[in-house]
Amino acid sequence: MLFNSTALLLTLATLTALVGMGWLALSQDNHWRAVIGTTRTPKHATILRALGIASLMVSFILCSLADHITMAVLVWFMLLATAAICIAKLLTWRGPWLAVLVLRRGRMD
Repeated sequence: MLFNSTALLLTLATLTALVGMGWLALSQDNHWRAVIGTTRTPKHATILRALGIASLMVSFILCSLADHITMAVLVWFMLLATAAICIAKLLTWRGPWLAVLVLRRGRMD
């Protein structure tokens, strides 16, 4: 079978969980400074936190669409743990790679 909707949904859920954890990490001062090199404003932190939470909720919805709700919750929690570990390791190994998650136009004032 060429197209497996469950696999596609879970892959998208994994990607959205990774992006969400990345945004939540970048909302913290130390991680922002390490990745971007400047100080962030409270407005940026609020936007990044909102994007991170929304991305994690989308991840949960995708997991719910892929499996029964009892299995979806288990899979989602495992995705959260895996995404958090991946982002933590990425921050220590290649932190500037997370700058891709910050869409910037001009200066960040």
